Amino acid sequence: MSLLKYESQLREPLIDGDKDYHQVTEDIISPIESKPGRLWWIGFFVAIALLLFGVYSVYREVTYGIGQWNVNHTAGWGWAITNFVWWIGIGHAGTLISAILLLFRQGWRTGVNRAAEAMTIFAVICAGMFPVFHVGRVWVAFYMFPYPNSRGPLWPNFNSALLWDVFAVSTYFTVSLLFWYTGLLPDLATVRDRAKTKFRKFFYGLTAFGWTGSTKHWQRLESLALVLAGLATPLVLSVHTIVSMDFATSVIPGWHTTIFPPYFVAGAIFSGFAMVQSLLIISRKVMHLEDYITIGHIEAMNKIIVLTGSIVGFAYISELFIAWYSQNPNEWWAFRQSRVNIFSPYGWAYYGMMFCNVVSPQLFWSRKLRRNVTFTFFMAVLVNIGMWFERFVIIFTSIYRDYVPASWSTYYSPSIWEVGFYLGTFGLFFTLYLLFSKYFPVIAVAEIKAILKTSGENYKKKMTPMEKMDTEKFYIEEVEHVH
Repeated sequence: MSLLKYESQLREPLIDGDKDYHQVTEDIISPIESKPGRLWWIGFFVAIALLLFGVYSVYREVTYGIGQWNVNHTAGWGWAITNFVWWIGIGHAGTLISAILLLFRQGWRTGVNRAAEAMTIFAVICAGMFPVFHVGRVWVAFYMFPYPNSRGPLWPNFNSALLWDVFAVSTYFTVSLLFWYTGLLPDLATVRDRAKTKFRKFFYGLTAFGWTGSTKHWQRLESLALVLAGLATPLVLSVHTIVSMDFATSVIPGWHTTIFPPYFVAGAIFSGFAMVQSLLIISRKVMHLEDYITIGHIEAMNKIIVLTGSIVGFAYISELFIAWYSQNPNEWWAFRQSRVNIFSPYGWAYYGMMFCNVVSPQLFWSRKLRRNVTFTFFMAVLVNIGMWFERFVIIFTSIYRDYVPASWSTYYSPSIWEVGFYLGTFGLFFTLYLLFSKYFPVIAVAEIKAILKTSGENYKKKMTPMEKMDTEKFYIEEVEHVH
């Protein structure tokens, strides 16, 4: 039976249009070889401006101290930790799409995995800066690393979740970087072979590590991809689990709960897929990649968004129920007075979170809305706003008032330098992403070619009626076997 028979005709093509191997290369590689367009330059200069504002905001904090931020006696964790958790969550979708869907042999990942992997790396870089500068004396941030020193009894506490954050995030970043870069090697060699200038040939030749496309090279690449996918899969679960333990291992009302690890992981995947959607929708329009990032890809990711959004909504309700059912007055007070009460200082953030993360994603149950690109982009932005509200609500509604009413601070609002630091990470993120999209293939050319003859629109149309009957029969038999 032909390999074509393993791809059902009931499934829509993953590659639209009349494509062959050469056309795939031209469509994806040619934007790298041409000069940047006006939209690219506008986005780049806006990103650089935000980045420079962020650099100045960090300079203010390092030079004059944490007092430049509006953190106070009760609210010691300001925007820095809120944004740290938010950015870490953004970075989860890339490894999920690349590693877990690779292990499950999901063909639709090939159109979106490259950009998602790059997004993961850039998001983790942005996230890592917040705890470092939150230390205040950034020049002693290396104290958190467990290395032999001459400072006597000073040694990191291995019982602290904050220390394990360092291990988890750094390991996650390293594995994600290796996974992204090794997948780039065949495409970098393609760009090298097409290069027309000495500098481009040298640069892409150096970064391609001498890739020739031999059988041995492909075998080693595929073996390494499976090993890295196997390493990355538990990291997807462990990284945000450990981040959640920064809260869950405390005794502060609203934080001390065992639901945090799965709740944080589901929320991270939820926000990460929303960010992937917003980036890919822009990329497919600006770079004319609609034939490779199809409506089918967008719909598949929207299905994951509605699933994880429902899990997050269940976690919100469970958290509220347990706070009431536990009959712990401090726990119930933290929820009743600080979150559910719409007239509380941060009630607006709680209800904004509930609307963006629980109510609005349910609209994706409609197939028509799931396949609407404009609506998907709007929803992706809305979800990430809601997920920022979630981290803000978790942190501030539990600490802005403690057990001593005399120490209750006035309404917390961030200083211009806290906002500037956050905007600066957006500048860094989009600067890196724009440079990546200009000088590297946004879509994995080699992986697209691997599924072209089974998932390409023109190849599906050319199949004979007998082959179509065989594929549909095979698909039905497989479904019956599963059930």
